[in-house]
Amino acid sequence: MNDPQVRTSKFLSLVLRHNPATAGVTLDEAGWCSVADLLHGCALHGHKISREELNEVVADNDKKRFQFSMDGKKIRAVQGHSIEVDLKYEPTEPPEYLFHGTATRFLDSIKKQGLLKGSRQHVHLSASKETAMNVGKRHGKPVVLLVEAHLLYSCEFEFYLTPNGVWLVDTVPPQYLHFPPEYDL
Repeated sequence: MNDPQVRTSKFLSLVLRHNPATAGVTLDEAGWCSVADLLHGCALHGHKISREELNEVVADNDKKRFQFSMDGKKIRAVQGHSIEVDLKYEPTEPPEYLFHGTATRFLDSIKKQGLLKGSRQHVHLSASKETAMNVGKRHGKPVVLLVEAHLLYSCEFEFYLTPNGVWLVDTVPPQYLHFPPEYDL
């Protein structure tokens, strides 16, 4: 994505995941917003976006953060909300292992408390170690944790798989985490 697309994507993330009032819109209980209302609200709040630009951001976003409704009249973020929405994903059985990327500075807390959702609605996990590493890089010196997802699932924790391949769970207690040997002290 080019710089204007990146700026637009970040603004849409703010609006559709954290603060809809930034563009003067509201989200329904499943996180959907009318595309027409979104474009109008963005223009009124100093961030004019054409429908074509919106289509490009949704199609070209490497993380596939957004989706249109089947009829193309609504849009939402597929995960990462800090506001209460019910994305209506069905619980899904995860693979044996998943990965979580973080920064080394968080490891002491994670070893004590596990992975917590913080201000988000879910903990985000990846099926790919590479993806997890890229996530960790955004937060500092990266480290990838191995999550015993299927064992956690067998203990009645619900997992959800988003359309863009991100696995969601409410929490991961520390006993289901494996740290790289150099951090497993």
